[in-house]
Amino acid sequence: MKKIQVLITAFILFLTSCNQVDKDQKATNSNIRIMDNSEIIKHVKLAINPKFQDWVLFKNGTYLIFENADTIKSVNDEAIRQMKEFGPVFAVGPAGDFSTIHLTKTDGWIISGHGYGMYTYVNPSEIENKAPNDIEIGLFGRTKRDLDGKNPEIIYTSSRKK
Repeated sequence: MKKIQVLITAFILFLTSCNQVDKDQKATNSNIRIMDNSEIIKHVKLAINPKFQDWVLFKNGTYLIFENADTIKSVNDEAIRQMKEFGPVFAVGPAGDFSTIHLTKTDGWIISGHGYGMYTYVNPSEIENKAPNDIEIGLFGRTKRDLDGKNPEIIYTSSRKK
């Protein structure tokens, strides 16, 4: 029964968080700071295990790690394909499930879930509540992932081929 209550609460928080994004896909609350691309890239580089060198980062902080990049013709094309398939979040769908990972090498959290190798970075400055819980962080991360899934825009590609 407790699990059902948590799921209902999470769903309500998810619906609430979806209303915090304007038509430009940016948070409208003045207490929430939108990070620029260089900041997101810096934090994600610190969040990713260095053994993973092939990854693609999207505008809202969602990234995909590729363990077999050498077998993929175009990593960017594949990243966009996967983002369109697994990125959008639908209520009661598998993309709504998540785990919140607390980072140690940089501020913030990584949200994992549906879609192998797909994660979303959340910075504390992006959340209004200064003491958020894992559900609030995860739901905010899911909102960011949904934005990337519906309008995938790559801002950085890391490759060991470079």
